[in-house]
Amino acid sequence: MLTGPRVGVFVVDDHPVVRDGVVTQLGRHRDIEVVGHAATAAEAVLGCRREQPDIVLLDLRLPDALAAEVVPRLHEVSPASKVLLFTAFPEHAAVAPSLAAGACGLLVKDATGPALREALLQVARTGSYRATCPASPAQAPITPREYDVLRLVSAGHTNVEIGQQLDLSLNTVKTYLRNVMQKLGARNRAQVITNARIHGLL
Repeated sequence: MLTGPRVGVFVVDDHPVVRDGVVTQLGRHRDIEVVGHAATAAEAVLGCRREQPDIVLLDLRLPDALAAEVVPRLHEVSPASKVLLFTAFPEHAAVAPSLAAGACGLLVKDATGPALREALLQVARTGSYRATCPASPAQAPITPREYDVLRLVSAGHTNVEIGQQLDLSLNTVKTYLRNVMQKLGARNRAQVITNARIHGLL
């Protein structure tokens, strides 16, 4: 981690144009230093383990994982790092689970260079960024725990296995899954996975 006055930022985005643009923008500010960048969750975890950045600017959706899965992994390898979500879709249903997982705020990708700098400095000063409101319940219909169940269903786990992994009773798992299916208009496990992908949850 940087010991001087500059804020160390690690940029994670799978779109080269966006990633390179952010790195270029941040390179213009003397109080911010880009200490690394990555295009996947796996690369981000390795990079943050090595660099221990002050802030991770994390794209909501990566090729190998969603932010809600990545945030805890980043905190495991770099506990002091703050994770700021970075997305073009602030109303996305995956925003609420990602914030619940430990992200400190949300920045929209159309932010100007000065706004990006100010957001990062605000996170460095206060530990959070609240200029943009996260998705409303109507826009993010499933709860973080329902999202956990949905994610494990999509990975092929049975209800019993899901209960073991999440430390939930079988009946509780069934209740969460039933709620998710109702909210996504699905009649079975295959359909709930398909509909979740349509909504961008998986």
